[in-house]
Amino acid sequence: MFGDVGPNVMEEGSQRETGENSRMASFMGAFAICDLVKTTLGPKGMDKILQPMGGGQVKITNDGATILKSIMIDNPAAKVLVEISKVQDDEVGDGTTSVCVLAGELLKEAEKLISMKIHPQTIIYGFRKATDVAAKCLQDVGTVDNSADEAAFREDLMNIARTTLSSKVVLHDKDHFAGLCVDAVMRLKGSTNIEMIQIIKKEGGTMIDSYLEEGFILEKSFGVGQPKRVENARILVANTPMDTDKIKIYGAKVKVDSMEKTAQIEEAEKDKMRAKCQKIIDHKIDVFINRQLIYNFPEQIFSEAGISSIEHADFDGIEALGAVLGAEIVSTFDQPELVTLGHCDLVEEILIGEDKMIKFSGTKSGTAATIVLRGAGRHVLEETERSLHDALCVISQCVKNRGTVFGGGCSEVLMATVVDKLAMETAGKEALAMRSFAEALRQMPGIIADNAGYDSIELVEALKAAHIKGDIRAGLDMEKACVGNMQELGIVESQQLKMQVLRSAAEAAEQILRVDDIIKCAPRQRQQQGMPAGMQGMM
Repeated sequence: MFGDVGPNVMEEGSQRETGENSRMASFMGAFAICDLVKTTLGPKGMDKILQPMGGGQVKITNDGATILKSIMIDNPAAKVLVEISKVQDDEVGDGTTSVCVLAGELLKEAEKLISMKIHPQTIIYGFRKATDVAAKCLQDVGTVDNSADEAAFREDLMNIARTTLSSKVVLHDKDHFAGLCVDAVMRLKGSTNIEMIQIIKKEGGTMIDSYLEEGFILEKSFGVGQPKRVENARILVANTPMDTDKIKIYGAKVKVDSMEKTAQIEEAEKDKMRAKCQKIIDHKIDVFINRQLIYNFPEQIFSEAGISSIEHADFDGIEALGAVLGAEIVSTFDQPELVTLGHCDLVEEILIGEDKMIKFSGTKSGTAATIVLRGAGRHVLEETERSLHDALCVISQCVKNRGTVFGGGCSEVLMATVVDKLAMETAGKEALAMRSFAEALRQMPGIIADNAGYDSIELVEALKAAHIKGDIRAGLDMEKACVGNMQELGIVESQQLKMQVLRSAAEAAEQILRVDDIIKCAPRQRQQQGMPAGMQGMM
């Protein structure tokens, strides 16, 4: 028959969406993600409450990566945007919302072109040319490098921190926190390993009471009756069981015919522990830090030997502590001469709020820093920690890569102006794709203005006119709702952050544009219990 479309080669239960339907399904998923997070963009963006199904801890945040990691998504195109958000968070630490929003805006512009019967490959080719010229413009014209001047470079880092924090919960204390972040990163001496910067959250006080402590703080306390202050400390960091001085009731089964034999077994266990403790003491140390528990008996032995012991240091903490102290984490103690001990000038017990903690000052690496956060409640502290993490990541990357660009929509409109110029010089349908790319870039400052309640169309057109006239430092002043000079206002961002947002968003949009089929595999059939798989079809 002429109406027959041919045999169905796909398994029963599988689904296939083709052509326009598949493309629209992909676009709708991407638009939904874009619209979900775009209200959090900019210095006057809003927050989201994330409430797990069936209870659990509530989060209040405007961090794009945190929002997208927390939501369950079924749409494949939406998953692509979530993935680029994670990559942005891992690579740079900030710009997670921007990259999703830009990708979404590119797809909105692409949808208009597809409705005009322009082939997706033509759009992709135009987008690629636009991305290259925009990136080159950002690199050559938009980037400022003050790394040769130490004072100017530090001011750039402060401005980057302020810009990053201006969209966060710490907006009103951004100068204070920007100083904390820059000082902490500068202590890393060029390293990008921000795990060396510890953040401790303690409820109480207000956010302005947060401070930077030069040294490493461990949220633990010394053993009973041990020295609480040790100078010029030699420190052994270990991951070893120190609880074998007793018979484990559930770990062993022993048959004895008298209580004396039970006592003999326990004494044998204690002798093993005495020998182990003596091997540790033979390292000639002042402080012993163990990731696992230290029971009362070995703690007593260490106290008699004048050694301070710290038990149950969490694994992340002890890894960072080993790096800060210059110590290796050991599990066996037979060869003291081969073990690298940690050193620091002073180990002492301090009080933060109502909690006792241990502070390591004058560490061997000299890079240790701890930011102690104070705040009114758990939700405020958690969001403050997420905000500072973004700022620390961006600053550390900028210290490494050096380049800075201007924010407030300045860089986006600068790139859009260059792309528009290229589109005028290009013949064919690709020029339409380039103009659409420029329009998507100009949507970014528009969204920032919308989130503040300003007239975005008027502001973006004024900003566009300023750039066409040659004012390449013009951007949106969100305090006065007008176009201002970003250099004078100190609204600065990392060049690597902006470049990563541009490239990642363009790649994600291209990947989604290429889709013309969505194939959902048939679900695996569940076998009935007690029946061979071959007999199920006979039922």
